[in-house]
Amino acid sequence: MGGHLRFEISQNAYIKLILHALKHRTSAVNGLLLGRISGPNDVIEIVESVPLFHSSIGLLPQLEISLLLIEEYYAAKGLNIVGYFHANERFDDYEVGGVAKNIGDHISRFFPHAALLLLDHRKLEALPKRKDRSPVMELYTREASKIWKLAGSDGSSQLTIKEPLANMVLLDYVSSEKWQDVVDFDDHLDDISQDWLNPDLFK
Repeated sequence: MGGHLRFEISQNAYIKLILHALKHRTSAVNGLLLGRISGPNDVIEIVESVPLFHSSIGLLPQLEISLLLIEEYYAAKGLNIVGYFHANERFDDYEVGGVAKNIGDHISRFFPHAALLLLDHRKLEALPKRKDRSPVMELYTREASKIWKLAGSDGSSQLTIKEPLANMVLLDYVSSEKWQDVVDFDDHLDDISQDWLNPDLFK
């Protein structure tokens, strides 16, 4: 696989991450990306996502527990952890911070082509007016120098959504306040009856 990486995220994985961020608008949130390398062109398919935390976002014990559980569950389904999602606490913060880089680095040790997706609040806010089909998140990939770099500006690595109308579906979910139904690992650790797999979210 060369230096130019192509990532394709499924509609449900994409929407779940954004709903998680909308549920906790005043907090930083994060999540994991599950997928596989597919096809002759080595596209990295992001098939599923798991919302992680909204309060204990930088705490190592909780992170290690969640990584073990998630990895074990999805390995049985033929999926690996292929990246990390982060939404900053502040609306005007578009930097990849230390926590995001550290978790991204950790994932890269096991999956060198990992993606780091950062929510772009400006694109998300503008979505109802612009009706844009492109993702409302920025893709960062880890260079050989081990520095996370914004992709796509030089026509290199890119992120696309598998289903072209995903943003329209997202807007419908936002208008119906679907974000209230998202369960993350923080919720699960507080109350184990809360299912971090969110099996009924899109039913």
